[in-house]
Amino acid sequence: MIKKSLIAIFIFLFTTNLINAKDNIMILKLKDGDVKIELFSDVAPKHVERIKKLANNGEYDNVVFHRVIDGFMAQTGDVKFGNSSNNDFNLNRAGMGGSSMPDLKEEFNNLPHERGTLSMARSSDPNSANSQFFICFDAAPFLDRQYTVFGKVIEGMEFVDKIKRGDQNNNGAVDDPDKIISFKSM
Repeated sequence: MIKKSLIAIFIFLFTTNLINAKDNIMILKLKDGDVKIELFSDVAPKHVERIKKLANNGEYDNVVFHRVIDGFMAQTGDVKFGNSSNNDFNLNRAGMGGSSMPDLKEEFNNLPHERGTLSMARSSDPNSANSQFFICFDAAPFLDRQYTVFGKVIEGMEFVDKIKRGDQNNNGAVDDPDKIISFKSM
């Protein structure tokens, strides 16, 4: 009887962990292929909740990568001015907007900014992250514990590497930028 109870508990815990793990996997569709991303709800719960809500509502669909710096990162997520399919799209203002939700309180953590890391963009105010995020092309340890790391690319980084780069002399601003095709939970 005890053995059957232990087996039942083990099966419950194992399947619960699989379900929770799947809840934290997102697919970012880019022009060159799909990128599989793991979200870290254990260290950045409010940021992960925000990303999932915006993504699953389709708010990241058609949003451009407005700032892309070779050897550093690709920034996107301006759902107000960076969505190339809505009437408010303004490439000159992309990167200056966010969602209609209030800004988030920082959830800085000890996860490093390394190749494939997803982290929230913000202004000089640590509590100003909203919808914009960036994906690191390479390690950026100078950002550690100053920006909220909330996820990591686990498959498809080669497609992130193909995102069109911006003008190095213009802080990475991109003419005719690539965009997110869709961003959804698995």
